[in-house]
Amino acid sequence: MNDSGKGPAQSLNLNIINNHTLHINAIKAPLSPKQPFFIGVAGGTASGKTNVCHMITTQLHDRRVVLINQDSFYYSLSDKILQKVNDYNFDHPDAFDTKLMLSCLEKLKCGQPVTIPNYDMNCHKRIEPERQVQPADIIILEGILILHDSRVRDLLNMKIFVDEDSDVRLTRRVQRLAIERGRNIENVLDQYSRFVKPSFEDFVLPTKKHADIIIPHAGENDVAIDLIVQNIRTKLGQHDMCKIYPNIFVMFSTFQIKGMHTLIRDTKTTKHDFVFYSDRLIRLVVEHGLGHLPFTEKQITTPTGSIYSGVVFCSRLCGVSVIRSGESMENALRACCKGIKIGKILIHGHGTNGRQLIYEKLPKDIASRHVLLLDPVLATGNSAVKAISLLLKKGVPESNIIFLNLIAAPQGINAVCERFPTIKLVTSEIDASLNEKSHVIPGLGEFGDRYFATDD
Repeated sequence: MNDSGKGPAQSLNLNIINNHTLHINAIKAPLSPKQPFFIGVAGGTASGKTNVCHMITTQLHDRRVVLINQDSFYYSLSDKILQKVNDYNFDHPDAFDTKLMLSCLEKLKCGQPVTIPNYDMNCHKRIEPERQVQPADIIILEGILILHDSRVRDLLNMKIFVDEDSDVRLTRRVQRLAIERGRNIENVLDQYSRFVKPSFEDFVLPTKKHADIIIPHAGENDVAIDLIVQNIRTKLGQHDMCKIYPNIFVMFSTFQIKGMHTLIRDTKTTKHDFVFYSDRLIRLVVEHGLGHLPFTEKQITTPTGSIYSGVVFCSRLCGVSVIRSGESMENALRACCKGIKIGKILIHGHGTNGRQLIYEKLPKDIASRHVLLLDPVLATGNSAVKAISLLLKKGVPESNIIFLNLIAAPQGINAVCERFPTIKLVTSEIDASLNEKSHVIPGLGEFGDRYFATDD
């Protein structure tokens, strides 16, 4: 992207998340309707999906968890189809009433109770009584094609794919249907070869690419389940914060991002490694922030003569770094936005909580630009409030400011988002709280000193 905003922005599809227990005091912003945390668990038949859901539910005993099975949304079969039920493909997307499932999920998202069909696998019809489901903290959706429909995927906060060897899955299916349920083994194998296996390859396996987490050998993978539960717990804290302030955007936490956070937070990490991994994380935050710029659709012609429907970012940009730690983010911004102008603001602590503006150098036409405000650590929010107030005084519309951080404390988020509800705040992690010295906990120390090697 160039300074005029006419070039394409590179935006990684990484959305975060991670956090420790949040301690939030005196939040005055009104709470939005409680929304559940949606988890989708997909995978082939007999891959261990149910076992994964059970293990997650067991470990999250302190939260209200509801499990919804995609099988509940099978269409009831007519008497005509039942006459040739062995020729019916239960593993095809058209076998499910996805429209009804979406309607139920949307209601749960809005805090409304729903009625879930009760599907009988023996008669292949919906029967009474239906299941009443109340809103919950966590809703787990389990089924072979949970990740198939993009509308369902868009509702999910975490997407899991349970991966298991095909021979193991076939063995489990035969045991479950033929041995435990008394089905004819020849019919079971015939159905598998005609419908289950082809549908898995055509519809189920391709959804693996949409998963945030892939679990191999789910029945024996306690380590993966522990990591997932830990990740869910930390996400829930940030999920609650994002429900309070819809203008917070937290990057999705992959194990790669979590690993980089582990390195830059470690007191034993060398200066060289601290800078290297901080730069990597900053680049991801900048690219994620650029994804929140306004754009217009544009069609172009490719070298093959084909038409490609894309987008172009239509507004001019500039960066503003809060000296001095914010200057660590400038190179990443320049790498993503060719020729971008960057202004500077220096704010110094004054008294107990006050902040004094010492220096500012901003583009003269900043009022007509979208501003990316750079500061890697949001602690109390006092400096951020001072910097944003200056930008507003210079004529920058509040909605044109995107505030980029590596980590943020709930107190700082509260201070900024309550005062400026239309700015966008992008961060890679929300930490637990502040200590008595107003340092972010667990934090990463004095970022500027560690980055520029001016610490002890």
